[in-house]
Amino acid sequence: MYYGAIEAGGTKFVCAVSNSELEILERVSIPTTTPEETMGEVFAFFDKYQLTSIGIGSFGPIDVNTKSNTYGYVTTTPKVAWANYNFLGAIKERYQVPAGWTTDVNAAALGELKKGAAVGLESCLYLTVGTGIGGGAVVKGQLLEGYGHPEMGHMLVRLHEDETFKGTCPYHGNCLEGVAAGPAIEKRWGKKGFELAEDHKAWEMEAYYLAQALMNYILILSPEKIVLGGGVMKQKQLFPLIRKELAKLMNNYVAMPDLETFIVPPTLGDNAGITGCLLLAEKALDDE
Repeated sequence: MYYGAIEAGGTKFVCAVSNSELEILERVSIPTTTPEETMGEVFAFFDKYQLTSIGIGSFGPIDVNTKSNTYGYVTTTPKVAWANYNFLGAIKERYQVPAGWTTDVNAAALGELKKGAAVGLESCLYLTVGTGIGGGAVVKGQLLEGYGHPEMGHMLVRLHEDETFKGTCPYHGNCLEGVAAGPAIEKRWGKKGFELAEDHKAWEMEAYYLAQALMNYILILSPEKIVLGGGVMKQKQLFPLIRKELAKLMNNYVAMPDLETFIVPPTLGDNAGITGCLLLAEKALDDE
């Protein structure tokens, strides 16, 4: 029995094959270029195996509404070559096996819930802060989806009192992604995040924005664990700053778990997404 997994990111696709115990047997990283090129390499990788099911976690926006005519499509992505691409349909046509389909961040949330930082819990929120900002959630064991999927990176936030930057988001300007994603840090301060000192003012401002977002997620979803991943969150000094700012913003309004164990980095590291995709493959087979 072989499960296939595709973590489809805007920069690269990570593809993996596992056995029935979800132990990865082989994996590969493929640049995200055009559907023709990238999917050609994806097919070449998986064609070597007799897959039983596949799980896909994709960059978005994507259509996750099973009642929609474009279910399984990548929709209004700024990656023009992928706009309105029938991703799920291409996989099913090629392999004729059950396939799970969700966002890359939802897959990461599932991975951390079942195999990582939130094991034993029923709910988990995963936020990735990197080139963009995206969030996924599992609530009572189920991926959070409805008419569409969460776009947690595009909520509006109050600007820091010292903010002069206009934001990078082409749709909303100074939404969370526009002021707190990696490109915003670089454009505001003139250096990439990893080039800035640990005590640089950038991190206080970053924590101010991320804590606002977490406050909203907590008040709406009340997750049992919040996992913060992505390239920006590899700056470990951010975690205590975010916890401190969140406590200030919440002002003891609602009870929260101990923040040291509530807001954490991913236990699975960069494998959260691909692990979640394998779990999607397992579930897709079980649901048949």
